[in-house]
Amino acid sequence: MIDFADVIVDLQAGDTGKGKVAHALARSGEYTHVVRYNGGGNAGHTVYHNGQKFVTHFIPVGVLYGIKSIIGPGCVLDPTKLESEIQELEKGGINVREHLFVDERVHIVLPNYIEEDSKDSMIGTTKTGNGPTYRNKYNRSGVRAKDYLPEEILVDVYKEFHSSKRVSILFEGAQGFELDIDWGDYPYVTSSHCTVGSAILNGVPPQKIRNIYGIAKAYRTYVGAKSFEGDSEYFEKIRTVGGEFGATTGRPRQVNWIDMNDLERAININGVNKLIINKIDVLDEIGIFRGIIDGKVREFEDMGYMEDYIKDYIHIYCTSVNEVKFSKSPFDI
Repeated sequence: MIDFADVIVDLQAGDTGKGKVAHALARSGEYTHVVRYNGGGNAGHTVYHNGQKFVTHFIPVGVLYGIKSIIGPGCVLDPTKLESEIQELEKGGINVREHLFVDERVHIVLPNYIEEDSKDSMIGTTKTGNGPTYRNKYNRSGVRAKDYLPEEILVDVYKEFHSSKRVSILFEGAQGFELDIDWGDYPYVTSSHCTVGSAILNGVPPQKIRNIYGIAKAYRTYVGAKSFEGDSEYFEKIRTVGGEFGATTGRPRQVNWIDMNDLERAININGVNKLIINKIDVLDEIGIFRGIIDGKVREFEDMGYMEDYIKDYIHIYCTSVNEVKFSKSPFDI
C-alpha cells in the first residue's frame, strides 16, 4: 500500500544536479524505495557519499543508503554496463546486489542497438542504444527484462507497491523537461518522457504524489548537436567554474542564461511545488547575474537581487510552487 511518492523532475536540459538532490532526500530516511523512472545509460548522476565520488547511470541512489532501489518499467537497460556499474560501486564498499532490482517490464538494450545508435550524427545522442531500444519497445518487437535477466534481480512494481506493505517512494528522473520526447525541442530530444507523468506510469496513482521537486540551475546547459550557447564571454568561465562536462560522455556542455519563460512552462506542466535552483554560487564567483525574460537578456545587480526576482516571478506565474530554494555547490538542500 502506497503512503506517498515524491518525484524529482529536471526542469531544463539535464545536468541540473537532480542526482545530488535525490541523494540528499534519500538520506532523510523517509523512503522505503527509490525508483528510477525513465531513460537509461544516457544519464549520469555524480554524487558524493561518505567522502567518495560515485557516478551512476542506471542505479538509483537509494542503494547508497541500503534502500530498496528499482529500475522502473519506463527505463531501458544495458545489462553489461549495469554489471560494470555494480562492480564500481562495490569497490567503493556499497552493498548493491542486496538492494537493487529491475522491474520485469524494463526493455533491454542489445549490442546491435548500440551499434545502430553509434551512427547517429544529427541529434548528438550519447550513443548508448536508447533510441533503437525505445523504438522497438513501441514497435512491440523489443526484449523485456523478464525474458533476459536472472529471476533473482526481477521485481513486479505492481506487486511491490500495491501489497499489504506500507511503502513510500522517491522517484528519481533522468535527462530533463527540455529533452522530453513530446515537450522538448524536437527532434533534439531524448527517447523517453521526462515529466512527472513518466513517474506515474511506473505504477503509482496520481493521488499518491506528495511533493514534486523541480530542479534547475541558475543558468542553463545542453549537450547535443543543436546550437544552444549564446554569445557571451562569460560562458566559458561558467563552464570552467561550474565543471560543465557531461558525466556520461565527458563532452563540454553548451551554456546559456536561465530562461524564465521556459522555466515557468516546465514548472506549470509538471505541477512543481518544491523548486530548487542549484549552482547560484557559480554566477557569484564570476560576478555576473543574468537571465532571459521574454527573449531578452536582463542583468541583475547582484545574487540577492536575482534571487528575489526569480522568487517574485515564480510567485506570480507558477502558483503550484510553495517553496523556492537556492542551493550552492556542494548541494545544501
